[in-house]
Amino acid sequence: MTTTDTGNTANSTDSTDRTGRTGTSGAGRPRGAVAAFAVRSGGTRQLAGTGALLRFALRRDRWTTPLWTGVIALMVLSLPNTLKSVYGTAAERADLARQMLTNSSLRATYGPVFGDSLGGLTAWRGGGYAGLFAGIMSLLIVVRHTREEEESGRQELLSSAMVGRRAPLTAALLAALAANGALVVLVAGGLAGQGAPGALALGLGIGGVGMVFATAAAVVAQFTQSARSAKGLTGAALGAAFVLRAAGDSAADDGSSPLTWMSPLGWLENERPFARERWWVLLLFAVAVVLQGALAHALAGRRDIGMSFLPTRPGPAAGRLGTAWALAWRLQRGALAGWGLGFLAAGAAFGGITQGASDLVGDNARTREIIERMGGRSGITDAFLATMTGMLGMVAALYIVSAVLRLHGEEISQRAEPVLANAVGRLRWAAGHLVIAFGGAVLIMLLGGAGLGLGYGHEAWPVLGACLLQVPAVWTLGALAVLLYGVSPRVAPGAWGVAGLVLLLGWIGPALDVPPTLMDLSPYGHLPKLPGGEMTWTPVLVLTVLAVGLTAAGLTALRRRDLSA
Repeated sequence: MTTTDTGNTANSTDSTDRTGRTGTSGAGRPRGAVAAFAVRSGGTRQLAGTGALLRFALRRDRWTTPLWTGVIALMVLSLPNTLKSVYGTAAERADLARQMLTNSSLRATYGPVFGDSLGGLTAWRGGGYAGLFAGIMSLLIVVRHTREEEESGRQELLSSAMVGRRAPLTAALLAALAANGALVVLVAGGLAGQGAPGALALGLGIGGVGMVFATAAAVVAQFTQSARSAKGLTGAALGAAFVLRAAGDSAADDGSSPLTWMSPLGWLENERPFARERWWVLLLFAVAVVLQGALAHALAGRRDIGMSFLPTRPGPAAGRLGTAWALAWRLQRGALAGWGLGFLAAGAAFGGITQGASDLVGDNARTREIIERMGGRSGITDAFLATMTGMLGMVAALYIVSAVLRLHGEEISQRAEPVLANAVGRLRWAAGHLVIAFGGAVLIMLLGGAGLGLGYGHEAWPVLGACLLQVPAVWTLGALAVLLYGVSPRVAPGAWGVAGLVLLLGWIGPALDVPPTLMDLSPYGHLPKLPGGEMTWTPVLVLTVLAVGLTAAGLTALRRRDLSA
């Protein structure tokens, strides 16, 4: 697995200079001076071509990265006006802060409140989740431009040119740095009116979380031989960071728990934007980024392209996967298990804070109005449960899109061609993945509903039914992904944009009082608000038929087009 970088360093045994003379190089330079110079300049040669690779990465991400940064920034920047409309006076905001500090379940979900200004409440309500999404964005960027490039074979082709051994990793980290830098500028600039120091601290904290998990993904990518494993392991680390932060904040109301300090998300909250900022906490982000980045670069120079320090176990001598469905299950079972466990844990967390929903609302008519707009007008507890089931449904759209687009990944990596070269038709091949994608959406919503019911402790069956009611809307977005992929692999990633916009509408639309015409663009806006609301079957049936139609159209288009070369 250890290799010598013969393509990018000079031959240490060759002392012939450009004039053809041997023994000396230049005016009296002794033998071996060229070799010594080559060794000294090896660091620069290791990064040769970084600029070109960075421009290539930014061009490939010219749509996805601006979408990620725009959605995350808008999620944060929309909060001050929302909070001002809900808690218009300083007394109301101070009362909210006191209530949050006394409710451990709400602290576990959002963290403690350190300041009752609009800026402080914005950092409390959106800072942690913005950091979480920044971490997801960053790990996807790094894995895409490192392990995915090696897995597809493109990196081997690029490395045959004047490209240093560590240049691809450096370019990937610089692309993640550019994305997080843009996020810092957007957040700091957008919140400057609430206080420039606090806005800058919050922006740097969110970007710092993103870079911590960017460099973590860079390290993980050296140990795993597949992009899927790299994403899964880094995502698991991000989930563990959220759990540590939640556990620590539920135990202490001032962020002082050791568990909180073990999480980069805990560092973000302990930076205390808009509440006498602790600038020294930024050193924790800097140290983590430097150490992890240095480790990733050290490891990258000591392995062959396409290999890893923990290689994939060889398969059995006789294959056990006899059907396209079995192959799809083998490829997707890990992701499905991770999503299922995540939904079970998230449902339990949401169920645990349901009892405190009335404390969160209090006598605030505006808050009640927003929750009822999201969850119906059947009582604050039922409306809150309906809101949580709706949020689980919108997040499930991300699962089904990723599962459907696994077809896209198999095609562009040319792993689909050997399968289709056998007695396997395109529809059978695609159907194996789609059964898991659409069936998996049902499974994770069941687990989310089970966790929500267990966490709440009441109305388990109505809550479970409300979660399953979200499935037709989830299927509709998954079917749209099938259609986009069937039409052309080039437009398939656009399904992420649609899912992101739907999630954004559901997240901030009710708080901003977005016009009903725009809200109706989301399939979730047509579903009945359960539990507590009136059940109507018409939108459920319409969305189901629409999902079937879009899926059929996508499969028809897939049959008629050529596969990617």
